[in-house]
Amino acid sequence: MKRVECPECGSEVELPADVVENEILACATCGIELEVVSLNPLKVALAPEEEEDWGE
Repeated sequence: MKRVECPECGSEVELPADVVENEILACATCGIELEVVSLNPLKVALAPEEEEDWGE
């Protein structure tokens, strides 16, 4: 299993072995959503907020 540090709380986040770029995961400690932005090197960032489209 791969591991990275949560940019929000600093906890270690375990990623599945088959993780793919742009996958959204949650930190088990703080619950923030993280996006895998790079596989080599392995890097995560805070996932972008979903915006309302208001029916457009």
